[in-house]
Amino acid sequence: MTLKINIENLNWEKTKGYIPGIIQHYVSGEILMHGYLNRESLKKTIKEKKVTFYSRTKNRLWTKGENSKNYLIVKNISSDCDQDTILIVVKPYGNTCHLNKPSCFSKKIENFSFLFYLEKIINKKKTNQKKSYTSKLLKLGIQKIAQKVGEEAVETILSSMTKEKNDLINETSDLIYHLLVLLNFKKIQFKEIIHNLQTRNAKKN
Repeated sequence: MTLKINIENLNWEKTKGYIPGIIQHYVSGEILMHGYLNRESLKKTIKEKKVTFYSRTKNRLWTKGENSKNYLIVKNISSDCDQDTILIVVKPYGNTCHLNKPSCFSKKIENFSFLFYLEKIINKKKTNQKKSYTSKLLKLGIQKIAQKVGEEAVETILSSMTKEKNDLINETSDLIYHLLVLLNFKKIQFKEIIHNLQTRNAKKN
């Protein structure tokens, strides 16, 4: 992986030598944290593919995870239009926040990033010893899972023919959930579906 960002093109004078870095999850798009980087820490980040900030309180370079091992593995780096802020897309290992939370910003998982966490929950249910609907369904195998997806698809179609908005919301939720279970059983991550949609859209445009 080559990270294409020109360090010297960044507006270091405007930022007084410290560029704000916004850290974003490479799959969910969730903003995980924010920190500052100087030239040295950015060079280290690019070279080692682990996010390294400059700690102004400790007055030294600080690699995220150097103590906790919750590293932020760099997938991509880009700058904004003014060259005074950078966006670092990462694959996090463990929780990012020092309060042992996935993100420093939000206590509640919202919007499309929730699908990513729902996928993780379903995957945990696969090996969870506690009996749950999800774990039972996964143990029953592809025929039962596919049957449930088909049933929920039919119920979603039927509910769309009525004027009850909440019924359609509930049935669609059931359909998406069971589809995620099916994908999990087939060892397909939802990000692969998104990538495929993006590829198709790029071809059309």
